[in-house]
Amino acid sequence: MPRGRQGAIDPRGCIPVDGGAAGAAAAAAIIAEAIKASGAIVRVDPENFAALIARAGAPLVVTATGGLFSKHIQYLTSYKGLVFFTKSAKPLSLPPDVELIVADKIWIPG
Repeated sequence: MPRGRQGAIDPRGCIPVDGGAAGAAAAAAIIAEAIKASGAIVRVDPENFAALIARAGAPLVVTATGGLFSKHIQYLTSYKGLVFFTKSAKPLSLPPDVELIVADKIWIPG
């Protein structure tokens, strides 16, 4: 019989886990699922990202401003089935044929 929240006996025989460990395990599971859902995300430096955008014909680029202590601009695009991500302290010079979407936030797992 359960004896209250703290000393409860789990009828399934599971070992009780405290809130901190359970929260960490849940966060790790969420990140793992996000990585599976998003597929491979390739992080590149801003120069390589700009070169990739220049090679792509009329690419779609998603951008957002991020950073907790120092602001940076994040960029995300797809090229030949892969997703590429970069961040830069200064705005990148993008070709005029870029279709730009300004997002509130870009979250990259891991």
